[in-house]
Amino acid sequence: MIYPKILIRRGKEHIVGHNHPWIFSQALQAAPAVIKNGDIVDVYTEDGNKFLSRGYYNANSQIAVRILTRNQNEEINADFLVKRFKALMAVRERFIDTKKTNAFRVVFGESDGIPGLIIDKYADVFVIQIHTLGMEAMRKDVIEATKSAFNPATIYERSDVGVRQREGLKDMPTGLLHGKKLNGEVEIMENGIKLLVNVEKGQKTGFFLDQRENRKALQKYVTGKTVLNCFCYTAGFSIYSALAGAKETINVDVSGDALETAKRNFEANGISSKKHQFIDEDVFEVLDRFEKEKKKLDVIILDPPAFVKNQKSLNKGLSGYLFINEKALKLLPESGILVSSSCSAHVSDEMFQKTLSMAASRSGCTLKALEIKHQPIDHPFNVHFPEGKYLKFYIMLKEAKV
Repeated sequence: MIYPKILIRRGKEHIVGHNHPWIFSQALQAAPAVIKNGDIVDVYTEDGNKFLSRGYYNANSQIAVRILTRNQNEEINADFLVKRFKALMAVRERFIDTKKTNAFRVVFGESDGIPGLIIDKYADVFVIQIHTLGMEAMRKDVIEATKSAFNPATIYERSDVGVRQREGLKDMPTGLLHGKKLNGEVEIMENGIKLLVNVEKGQKTGFFLDQRENRKALQKYVTGKTVLNCFCYTAGFSIYSALAGAKETINVDVSGDALETAKRNFEANGISSKKHQFIDEDVFEVLDRFEKEKKKLDVIILDPPAFVKNQKSLNKGLSGYLFINEKALKLLPESGILVSSSCSAHVSDEMFQKTLSMAASRSGCTLKALEIKHQPIDHPFNVHFPEGKYLKFYIMLKEAKV
């Protein structure tokens, strides 16, 4: 198939050569009138003689072209996606023990070479999320390729993401796309642990799959301890902690529905939820109250939603991270464990570390990092796409100030 050409500006060819998946509008010459937003285009050198890449175009976005392939012989269709999907699944199955884990991310957008598309697997339910106009134009191919590559019992859409508006898309579709209708929560297995996921109404696509290995890493620090899990959602960290012998978990979240699912997660793993606390309240208010009560915890987990959603909110968001970590440290005794995480892509490792350092200084203690983790294999950090590096996860020991 022949795709319309768009030419790169003189001196900008190196942008494509660096394997980054985005081409910004200022790097391109004016698009021919024949090219419409969402079209697949071929990017050529400024003289039109040499093919550079193939992707989809959107003049409404500063990212004018998102690259799908640098192979001129690859046609962009359902077969192209099937090949990519199967290759990505093979990588997951190589590094994830699928006998113990049947829920993970199969497609991670730009980092996996398929910009604008997320596909998460929850047992035999596959959830797709479409972020961009170009991928929206490929919707039928995405659905057909998902069927062909994975033979799922259900395909469900959760494209209720605000980023679509920046692409000129006015809707945020959700709903059943293929197969069996969902009947309540989907039970998944993660590292041999049972967890319930509400695909239809839960956060993101239903669960925070990116913390899977971090939940497991926490287990060695919680035996016999009292664990406060802030922003707990459905209490994944708490389930892992209880199974590792934690004395008690205290689960705080503003979503009553999430806490009810959390209780069912305990029971699904043979743990009485009555032995654990569930607080339907704002985390900041709970931390304030615990401080006034001079309450002490052994382990505190801070896994908040992204405080920094864009560059404009960076300073305010960093202040939020500083405040909440300082509050938590005041509730920990010497030798207590602080687990702190940030899923804000605009917050670099260096920024987050400095924020933790400042929180410790303000609290009159020092923090020693025992483990620092990032994204798991199914949320890969592609070194050519630094924008895809977002998750920071620190397990730290509180010590007296030297």
